[in-house]
Amino acid sequence: MSDNPRIRHLASAKRIVLKVGSSLLAASPAGQPAAIADEIVMLQDRGIETVIVSSGAIALGLKGLGLDSRPKDLPSLQAAAAIGQSRLLQNWEHAFSAHQGRIAQILLTYDDVSNRVRFLNARHALRALLSAGVVPIVNENDTVAVDEIRYGDNDQLAALVCNLISADALIIYTDVDGLHDADPRLGGVRISLITDIDEQAGPVATSSSGSGVGSGGMASKVAAAKNAASFGVPTIVVPGARRGILLSALTGQDVGTLFVPKARAISSRKHWIGFGAKPAGQLVVDDGAYEALNRTGGSLLPAGLLTVHEEFDRGALVSLVTSEKVEFARGLVSYGATDLRKLCGCRSGDIGARLGYKYLDEVIHRDDLVLL
Repeated sequence: MSDNPRIRHLASAKRIVLKVGSSLLAASPAGQPAAIADEIVMLQDRGIETVIVSSGAIALGLKGLGLDSRPKDLPSLQAAAAIGQSRLLQNWEHAFSAHQGRIAQILLTYDDVSNRVRFLNARHALRALLSAGVVPIVNENDTVAVDEIRYGDNDQLAALVCNLISADALIIYTDVDGLHDADPRLGGVRISLITDIDEQAGPVATSSSGSGVGSGGMASKVAAAKNAASFGVPTIVVPGARRGILLSALTGQDVGTLFVPKARAISSRKHWIGFGAKPAGQLVVDDGAYEALNRTGGSLLPAGLLTVHEEFDRGALVSLVTSEKVEFARGLVSYGATDLRKLCGCRSGDIGARLGYKYLDEVIHRDDLVLL
C-alpha cells in the first residue's frame, strides 16, 4: 500500500460523491456543468460511479426575481429555489447529453434521511440508478424544506449521501483552493493534509472567504468532512473552477485539502443514528453517566438520567446532553418520554415497580448509542 495518503485514500475509489457549490455554478451556469460532465464521463469509462450533490437552485433563481444577492427572508428564498431548480437541472441535462449521458434528479430534505424507512428507500433508488449507469443529481428540496433553507446546506447533505450509497470518497468543489491556516487574503497558506479534524481544522475553518451566494462556508465543509470521516470516508476540498481538478484529486496529486478518515469507522446504522437524523427529544444525564459513557462506551442506565425534554415514543432518536446542556451523544430510547420521566434516577432493578412492566434494563443500549 502506498505511503502517499492521497494515493491510499483516493486512487482506489470506485464510487464518489461530488458536491458542487453555488458560487461556481452562478459564475458559469452552463460551462461548469459541462466541464464536470466531461470528467465524470471519463470516470465512468474507468468504472467509477458518481453522485453529484448540486447547489445552485437559489443562486440561479435570483435573476428571475430581479435580485443581485441572496435574500434573507424565507419566502424569497423559496421563490428563488422554485425558479432556479428547473434551470439548474437543464444545465446538467445539456452537459451530459453532449456525451449521451443520462441523469436523474433526486430532491431530498433532512426529513427524508431522518426517517429510517425513507432513508433505506432513498438508498435503494440511488443504488439502482448507479447500477443503470445514470448520474443522480441530488439537491435539497429548498422550495418546501423551510428548516433546510434556514439551517441546512448541501455540504452536510453530501456527507449524508456518502452514507446512503456507501461512497469511497467525498469531493467538495469550492471557490478557493482548500483550507488555509489563516485568511488567504492575508497570506494564509493552504493546508494539504488534515489527519485530526478537531485539532487541525477546527481553529482555522472560518479563515477562508466565500462568495456570498451560497449558504455554506469553509466551516461547513469541515463539518461535512468530519461527518464523512466518522463513516470512514475521506473528503477532499478542491478548487472546482480548475480544469481537470477531479481527475487530479483522484490520481493523488497535491491539490486542495485532504481530510483523512478515522482508522475505525462506525457502521452505516450508527452513522445514521449519529448524523443522519434529527433528535425527537433530549435527555439530560448526570456527570457520572457522562463519564461512564465516554470512558467505557457502555449503555445509558436510568440511574444517570436527570431530565427528559420533549415528547417521543419508544424507539425514537434522542440527544444526550450534560447538565451544562452540551450534547455528547445520540441514541434510540428503550422507553417513551412519559415512562422515562418516571425512571429518572432509579436503579434498573426498580424499573418494573416504577412502570408496572419492564422492557430493558437500559434507557439506551450501547448498540443503539453513538458518542459524538
